[in-house]
Amino acid sequence: MVLALASSGCGYALAGRGSFLPDYIRTVGIPQLTNASTFFEVEQILTEKIRTEFIGRGRYTVVPDAAGADAVLSAAITSISVQPVGFTEQQLASRYLFTLTMKVQFVDAMTTQILWSNDSLTFREEYELSTRGNQALEGAAFLSQERASFDRISNDVARTVATAILEAF
Repeated sequence: MVLALASSGCGYALAGRGSFLPDYIRTVGIPQLTNASTFFEVEQILTEKIRTEFIGRGRYTVVPDAAGADAVLSAAITSISVQPVGFTEQQLASRYLFTLTMKVQFVDAMTTQILWSNDSLTFREEYELSTRGNQALEGAAFLSQERASFDRISNDVARTVATAILEAF
């Protein structure tokens, strides 16, 4: 009886390692995201980060298009906004609210069944940014001048997308 109890386990598993996808899905096609926002080249960065996140999960081969894929993730960035929400003593913006909205669809290539979709996946996060001397960072310049900040944001977005699809959230 003690052996049976000891081998039964506690029922917990590591988060971020599960998958609710059919077993035959081994290759995931992730074509370049489309970008309907006014921010230049964010689709390239997000596409690469999402591909990297899927690869990091260790179960899937990721290809850059739908050809030969068992499932295809297609996504479009519908909007991005950056608004100052924190200010220094000199009234310069130092903290920004970043909001990204996108449409995402994950389709089984064999059955053409939509396995997961969200037409308004919204990601909001506040980020601390340093000002440059006495100059505030304009919201529109946020992505182009602060690449490190956008890298952090895109990592968070990629993790959110992969987790939502792979762990059925």
